[in-house]
Amino acid sequence: MWKALFSVLSPPGRRARLSILIFHRVLAAPDPLFPHEVDAARFDAICGWVRSWFNVLPLDQAVRDMQAGVLPERALAITFDDGYADNRLHALPILQKHGLSATFFVATGFLDGGRMWNDTVVEAIRHSTLDSLPLQELPNVGLRRMPIGAVSQRRAAIDAVIQAAMYLPQGTRSNVADRLAELAGVVPSSDLMMSARQVVELHRAKMQIGAHTVSHPILTQLDDAAARTEIASSKSRLEELVCDRIRLFAYPNGRPGADYSAASVRLAREVGFDAAVSTAWGSSGPETDCFQLPRFTPWDRSRTRFAARLAGNLWTSRRRPARTVMAAVPSPG
Repeated sequence: MWKALFSVLSPPGRRARLSILIFHRVLAAPDPLFPHEVDAARFDAICGWVRSWFNVLPLDQAVRDMQAGVLPERALAITFDDGYADNRLHALPILQKHGLSATFFVATGFLDGGRMWNDTVVEAIRHSTLDSLPLQELPNVGLRRMPIGAVSQRRAAIDAVIQAAMYLPQGTRSNVADRLAELAGVVPSSDLMMSARQVVELHRAKMQIGAHTVSHPILTQLDDAAARTEIASSKSRLEELVCDRIRLFAYPNGRPGADYSAASVRLAREVGFDAAVSTAWGSSGPETDCFQLPRFTPWDRSRTRFAARLAGNLWTSRRRPARTVMAAVPSPG
C-alpha cells in the first residue's frame, strides 16, 4: 500500500520528488529528557521502513539525477547534522546493516573534544545535583530561578535557556552556557562530538561528508567576510581530512530568512558546493533551488503514522513548494 502511494506521489523523471530526511543523533538508548530523540532501535526501524518504501540514494547523486530529470520514483536521501559521535558509533552500523547511505554534515570546530553551546546547556542541567538553578544570574537572558528536581522541570529549564539564548551574539550565548555550567556545578562531557578519525571512518565506509560551518553560527548575524570564512574553512578542513572534494553544505539551524539569507546562499555557491540543504519542510523537484533543498523527518513512532506523515509532506510540497529565500544576491561588482 505505502510503496504504491509513494510511487504516485513521487513518480520518476521530471515529475519526481526527492524526500530528504534529517537527523541529528542516534542515541544508544531512549533519553527521558528528550523522548523524541532517535535512539538506535528506533533508527533501525526507520531504516527498515524507508528501505522497503523508497529508493535511497546518496544526496549528491540524487541532486544530479533531479537536475537531469532522471530521478527514480520514490527517491529519498538521509542526512545528519552537526557531527555527533553517536553518528559513527550507532548510526553507521545500522545504515550498513540495511545497505543504506547517508550524508553527515559536520561542524568542524567541535571535532576532537569540542562541544556546541546548546549541549553545554543540556549537560549542565542534566547532571546538576541541585534542586533549582538561579537562572536570573545568567547574562542577557532575563530568566528567573527554576526548579530542576524532576525530569520535566529539567527539560523546562533547558528549553527556557536555549530559547532565550538562541539568537544572542555567538560569543554571548557561549558565555551564557559556560556560566550556566558554573552555576550548575557541572563540567560537561567533552566526547559528544566526533573525532577527526571518526569522520574519516565514515568516509571510508562510503558515507558522504558535508560541511556545516566551523562553529555553527547563525549566518544572518555575520557579515559576508565572517560568513564566508565559516563556510569555506569548514569545507577546506573536511577536504584535508578525507582527501576528497566536499560537495554539500547544510546551513546551521537552517530556517530560511531567520538563520540564513540570500547572501548565505550566494556564498555557498561561490565557495564551490554543488548543493545545500535547509530545515524548511517539504520535498524537492525540478523547480527547487538546489542550494535550498528542504528536509523533513516524521516524528511518529508507529510505521503507519510515520508513512502517513511522509506521504502528507510529499503531497503538500507538490502543491505548495517549501518556503525559501528566493534568488541569491549577486556578488559585489
